[in-house]
Amino acid sequence: MPKRSAGLLIYRVGDAGCEVLLVHPGGPYWARKDEGAWSIPKGLIEPGEDELEAARRETREELGVAIDGDFEYLGECKQPGGKVVVAWAVKADVDTTKISSNLFQMEWPPRSGTMAEFPEVDRAGWFALDEAERKLLNGQQPLLREFSRRAPIGMHAAKGDAEPPHP
Repeated sequence: MPKRSAGLLIYRVGDAGCEVLLVHPGGPYWARKDEGAWSIPKGLIEPGEDELEAARRETREELGVAIDGDFEYLGECKQPGGKVVVAWAVKADVDTTKISSNLFQMEWPPRSGTMAEFPEVDRAGWFALDEAERKLLNGQQPLLREFSRRAPIGMHAAKGDAEPPHP
């Protein structure tokens, strides 16, 4: 059975239109990667854990802030490595300059015998839907497309822009 992760697609709406919050993974492997490297805040579901509660817990661990609101189930998608990601959309405003992520350990440099700590998330950012499409991991694109499909047209672009991003 494939591993399952749960996450939140956090969004806000303002004069710039709709923006989604994405996180960049920490650690040396991801340090120089940008487009196609970002993710929604998410993580593994513990045995017996409610999926939405897992999404909220993982988001709290990665951002350092609890997210409350009306959670709308978006569905699930299978990432290229086989992991299944289940997600909910929720409207919230997070100050991305003040995130505080949990840490993980790995041997670094490789085969050095030295363990180093890195933040699970090294930064977070707000992105318009078209930019988020370029930043987000390919395996999570179906979640963004589903969110975009459900969003009212007025949420897609800045005031004065008429077209939503392509599905």
